[in-house]
Amino acid sequence: MAIGFLEVHLLNAKGLRGTDFLGKTDPYVVIQYKSQEQTSSVARDEGGCPIWNEKLIFKVEYPSQVHDYKLIFKIMDHDTFSADDFIGQATIYVKDLLELGVENGASELQSRKYCVVQEDNSYCGEIQVGIKFTLKVEEGNGEEEYGGWKQSYDD
Repeated sequence: MAIGFLEVHLLNAKGLRGTDFLGKTDPYVVIQYKSQEQTSSVARDEGGCPIWNEKLIFKVEYPSQVHDYKLIFKIMDHDTFSADDFIGQATIYVKDLLELGVENGASELQSRKYCVVQEDNSYCGEIQVGIKFTLKVEEGNGEEEYGGWKQSYDD
């Protein structure tokens, strides 16, 4: 099994439909990969055309026990006085990207637009994302690094 890192470059979205009564939308994105979940910043007062320009990193094992190799982008509208509203979501399948990355050491999906759909699968805008997979280089000294700390397997 190979271990690597999936770097998601969340750029922007266009044409998102507002969910608020007054039309003010403060979108953010919850990105899920298997059991991992990360959240972007809130694009305040940017309405249906938010810009995030953020990079989020997920740890990936390939192949894994669960063969569900996809990123789910849930676009939400931040509300101050009530529950956040679901705007729509996009799904990107990354199995081929991971296979190629394990074979070559790295692989990349250039930035492109993906359709955002509502719960009834109706189109409600697009999100622009780039994805890069980098294979983790194994060090031959029997140690694994955890956020700057190293742990020896010889304990």
